[in-house]
Amino acid sequence: MTRERLSLYDTTLRDGQQTQGVQFSVEEKRKIAAALDALGVDYIEGGWPGANPTDSAFFDAAPETRARMTAFGMTKRAGRSAENDEVLAAVLNAGTPAVCLVGKTHDYHVERALGISREENLENIARSVAHVVGQGREAIFDAEHFFDGHASDPGYALACLEAALAAGARWIVLCDTNGGALPGRIGRVVGEVIARGIPGDRLGIHTHDDTETAVAGSLAALEAGARQVQGTLNGLGERCGNANLTALIPTLKLKEPWASAFETGVSDAALAGLTRTSRMLDEILNRVPQKQAAYVGASAFAHKAGLHASAILKDPSTYEHVDPVRVGNARVVPMSNQAGQSNLRRRLAEAGLEVAPDDPALGRILEEVKARENEGYSYDTAQASFEILARRLLGRLPDYFEVKRYRVTVERRKNKYDRMVSLSEAVVVVKVDGEKKLSVSESMDDAGSDRGPVNALARALAKDLGPYQSVIDDMRLVDFKVRITQGGTEAVTRVIIDSEDGQGRRWSTVGVSANIVDASFEALLDAITWKLVRDAG
Repeated sequence: MTRERLSLYDTTLRDGQQTQGVQFSVEEKRKIAAALDALGVDYIEGGWPGANPTDSAFFDAAPETRARMTAFGMTKRAGRSAENDEVLAAVLNAGTPAVCLVGKTHDYHVERALGISREENLENIARSVAHVVGQGREAIFDAEHFFDGHASDPGYALACLEAALAAGARWIVLCDTNGGALPGRIGRVVGEVIARGIPGDRLGIHTHDDTETAVAGSLAALEAGARQVQGTLNGLGERCGNANLTALIPTLKLKEPWASAFETGVSDAALAGLTRTSRMLDEILNRVPQKQAAYVGASAFAHKAGLHASAILKDPSTYEHVDPVRVGNARVVPMSNQAGQSNLRRRLAEAGLEVAPDDPALGRILEEVKARENEGYSYDTAQASFEILARRLLGRLPDYFEVKRYRVTVERRKNKYDRMVSLSEAVVVVKVDGEKKLSVSESMDDAGSDRGPVNALARALAKDLGPYQSVIDDMRLVDFKVRITQGGTEAVTRVIIDSEDGQGRRWSTVGVSANIVDASFEALLDAITWKLVRDAG
């Protein structure tokens, strides 16, 4: 059976940049564009040239891509020709092979927001698209507020689409701009649009996630006959975000009926890099990846319950809907006070620790995990600390170094601007190969900002480990979480630290103490030890 081709249109560089708190630099946009191209999307919407300096600079030196680089803009304004609209001219001057123009299709917005007649709006759409086509560019028309417009006046909303199609638009994209249309309605309306004469192979869908159904709405549109889907990496976008391509792409590749009926430009090899691409974007945004994200989240293939882990040992498909390797992710069997022998043996095997089923150490490890979690530890979110604990109880943890003492001081003092500022200083003494080493570090970063006592402690601890220093040089702390596990005078602090290295590996460690600095130091020690186990042997 011949599979139909679906077109993947990424708008991370424009819609994604409308996310609150997100502002890409030109170099970051270039890096993201390269990753999208490697993934295999068909279109990369680079931004709106002329709307801001960053987008203009990006198009001035747009990277060479296999995907069609696309400039975004709006239809011409009323009262002037398409040839004399400077906003439209800036979009065309970007020189991209494809141009996406947004236009109103909701009568309310035409009359109230634009303040023009319906007929003028139809003319703006037709003349703008025709001008783009006349310049030898591929024209894409984003039908803004289409589903709201269709509910208000379906005849007029459809007339807008017909005007764009007649003018030569390659794609007519139905936009659920407010994010309120539910999947069932999206599917029905797409079917009506196709029945009206807009070919499905010229029709696209653009959804927002305000009801957390953007992916489902996109699939409903494809099922009804649309053949282009727009979205963003990690679901970035204004308000609640756009349709998440990191969920849509593997669904289209791995799930029926999509996998048998359709093909995309994403190869199996590119799909295996999806998790890495998702986390690269989070790294650029300096934010922690969402653990519960479908397919690519750290918890997407985590199996905590003992019953589940037992079945996973026999056949992973019992509790996994796809093989995590296909999307570049990994199976995780966490340890917790719910754990049984199945979880334990599976987790030990994944850490490279083969233990006989009748080894009495298994019971000791389980008892220790349960006792420690009763004290406030959490090993289901700190896999690396569990591995260090297990190796110690099994007698398989190398003695890399010994901490002899450490100290942290916090000082408040006036700076040269006569302002009171904080500064922390940490001193750590370790013994490596029989030699004592003293390291000192401050919490001030290169920008002159105080990063706190834990940062100073981490920098001091990782400053000089003798022969192991080169192993840990590419380590960095990417997240730090603190929780009080008990109240009142018996309060206990739990610290979870997420670390990352130059290979893109992430691992989590835990420390518990009534003293936040002691809890942090324990987690830091485990983080460095885990890295040494992996790379120092």
